[in-house]
Amino acid sequence: MSKSAANDNSPFSDALGMLPLFATDQQLAVAIVGKTRAAVWVKTVIPQLERKGFPRIDPLHDGRPVPLVKKFYDGYFGITAGFAATAPDGQERLGEWKKSRRRA
Repeated sequence: MSKSAANDNSPFSDALGMLPLFATDQQLAVAIVGKTRAAVWVKTVIPQLERKGFPRIDPLHDGRPVPLVKKFYDGYFGITAGFAATAPDGQERLGEWKKSRRRA
């Protein structure tokens, strides 16, 4: 499948796509923020992200599930929000027009 067919061709997706199904925090950090900032990200950012729903370490596999990390970031960046993100503002009455309150 080509990258355009997968519609998932960002460098971020490529980096996470190269990881195993369950990745360590260090592997995730390198894929997400790069080698230079990985240590700081693991110590300071992961605890903050966990409070916002970042996937926890699976004790059986000793790593975080990479597909759920991708899904978390899609929501974090608002990618999955789509058009249903806002609630409707009221009942739609198609065909009924509001009369102008202005008088000539």
